[in-house]
Amino acid sequence: MKKIEAIIRPFRIDDVREALAEIGVKGMTLTEVKGYGRQKGHTELYRGSEYQIDFLPKIKLEVVVPDRMEDQVIEAILKTARTGQVGDGKIFVYNVEDAVRVRTGEAGESAL
Repeated sequence: MKKIEAIIRPFRIDDVREALAEIGVKGMTLTEVKGYGRQKGHTELYRGSEYQIDFLPKIKLEVVVPDRMEDQVIEAILKTARTGQVGDGKIFVYNVEDAVRVRTGEAGESAL
């Protein structure tokens, strides 16, 4: 199994969610996060004063899928989250040894 973690722009999440549902992803976890990389941040004007925003709002999306779905999930995220500008995000892939459904005790892929 693979855990795919994607950091994306907040306004792209609905498109990404729909694309993942179309390929059969049953569940996901979303977290509102803040961060910066090459995008660096930006300056804003508030009541006549300029100030620097270093950390920009992002969404962290986490899904655990069978190994055979890894490429499909990555491709779906890339197609729907990409704007072509700096700050589109990153995708990380991790190996998952096991998963257990708390309600039933099912383990492995059946717990997904």
